Amino acid sequence: MTGRSAPAVLPPSLRLWLGATAALAALVVVVLGVLYADASTPGTVDARVFAAVYGVGPRWRHLALATDFLGEPVGAAALVVAAVTGCLLLRRPRAAVLVVAGAGATVGTTTLLKSLVGRTIYDGNLSYPSGHTAFLSALALVVALLVTGRLDLGRAAGTSLVLVAALAAGAAMGWAQVALGAHYPTDVLGGWCTALAVTPATAWLVDRLADRLADRPVSQPVVDPTADRPTDPTADRTADRPSDAGRPEPR
Repeated sequence: MTGRSAPAVLPPSLRLWLGATAALAALVVVVLGVLYADASTPGTVDARVFAAVYGVGPRWRHLALATDFLGEPVGAAALVVAAVTGCLLLRRPRAAVLVVAGAGATVGTTTLLKSLVGRTIYDGNLSYPSGHTAFLSALALVVALLVTGRLDLGRAAGTSLVLVAALAAGAAMGWAQVALGAHYPTDVLGGWCTALAVTPATAWLVDRLADRLADRPVSQPVVDPTADRPTDPTADRTADRPSDAGRPEPR
């Protein structure tokens, strides 16, 4: 007897394509990390994009600050709670687990990479890859995977939805980080690629673990084979008879 398995959070039709995308994204993260290891100045591309985006007007700066807040601890926690609540209301427990595990694994990976790469920006702050961008991209990926599963989208539509959602979230947060001078553009690209590499892998692990738990046999109660055994009317009742010891002999 096995438990009932919940719907997969990583649709089978998307596994191959998202797996290939994750591998390519991981390669980009590594290459950029090697190129900008221990650097403290922008590259050529960084300088050009930085000049066009940094120093926006007051109105755009307010928007950038509001977007940046979504990656701060309070804002990020609020988004995670809202996403988990939505998953549970839709009866998608695996997606709820992925919201926490995917966001946690992605942010944890960016934190580790920052220490390994050692790239800094302004006052020695570690900058590569962008954790804010990685977090919001990962959350968008999870939501897109949930929608893909709920609507039973095909491979092409599902893959497009996931990538477009991640790109939109990454572009919005990336713009805010560059506009506020918190990250170089290549930091943003590294954060976005980190989410693309880590989140699908985490989704696959969640499905594997959930399937194993669902397939685990349910233990049955141990029944005593001698209990409730019917009484044999022909059974020897000698043991139950009174002893003849002390009975007087017949005359």
